Amino acid sequence: MNEPSATPLLTAKDLRKTYQMGRRSVEVLRGASLEVAKGEFVALRGASGSGKSTLLHLLGGLDLPDSGRIEFRGESLDQWGAARLARFRNQQVGFVFQAYHLLPELDATENVSLPARILRQPAAEAAERARLLLERVGLGKRLDHLPTELSGGEQQRVAIARALINRPPLVLADEPTGNLDSATGGDIMDLLASLQSEEGMTLILVTHDPRVAGRAPKVLELVDGVVGERASGRHG
Repeated sequence: MNEPSATPLLTAKDLRKTYQMGRRSVEVLRGASLEVAKGEFVALRGASGSGKSTLLHLLGGLDLPDSGRIEFRGESLDQWGAARLARFRNQQVGFVFQAYHLLPELDATENVSLPARILRQPAAEAAERARLLLERVGLGKRLDHLPTELSGGEQQRVAIARALINRPPLVLADEPTGNLDSATGGDIMDLLASLQSEEGMTLILVTHDPRVAGRAPKVLELVDGVVGERASGRHG
């Protein structure tokens, strides 16, 4: 097992985000700050509507804060242009979403290969790594299956493999067990914890479920738009 480095991979400082809902302003983040070390597994817990997904999207460069700063390896994302942010999302971050977001017309291998093809890796090389990842997540016999031919748990495994295709140092998982039954969700958490340990990647997982959060050695709580640390979780 790879031990986390003391050096921060990702730092967020005083993030604020407000959305306009008709005539009403909704302040979602009110000075959220956190620091995550390289190789760390962190769960971010909070009630539905607390801003967990908003914070995750900001950390992954999918959205920008109204104020505050996000640093990746000491560099501030707000200093980057659109092209560099796009490269950051493709090369440095793997996203795992609750709704899977697989392309319905592509089979499992093609869905997993897509981020590598966007990076202009040779088709054969991308397909081979996709095959190896799908075998690693238990889908070696589902390589040519379309999403509609896969169960929810299998689709989430495809999404996890896709997140890892470009060997990103940071993986962000947004309620990855939210659409799954408890047994399948437990299997997915076993897989994520195992991959995080083996690959040495930094994993930030958003959940409202205390059982899922408890799988992480470090648990952060998002309450009233601010992040606080809870008692440590555990693997197992």
